[in-house]
Amino acid sequence: MNWVSIDLCVVPIGVGVSLSPYIAACQRVIEAAGLEHELGANGTAIEGPWDEVMACVRACHDELHRLGVPRVYTTLKLNTRADRHQSFREKVEAVKREQTS
Repeated sequence: MNWVSIDLCVVPIGVGVSLSPYIAACQRVIEAAGLEHELGANGTAIEGPWDEVMACVRACHDELHRLGVPRVYTTLKLNTRADRHQSFREKVEAVKREQTS
């Protein structure tokens, strides 16, 4: 169980109502980590080796605190498979195929 796919939603608390600068900072951290990812309206899908993905989540928190965010609230959904590898993009494509059949 070394490979993990996550949905990450990071909410900076105590910085006002405009969160996009902080989300952009997290996106830069994720991009620097070199992990597969896709930004969505309510979070970011990230996948890769477990330790690298978890280090990336921590790095997002560290960066937000470095930027002066006093509190960070995060929801994290995790998916692992022991039987085979399936990327988040492959999962989406499987659903799209079902929609057209």
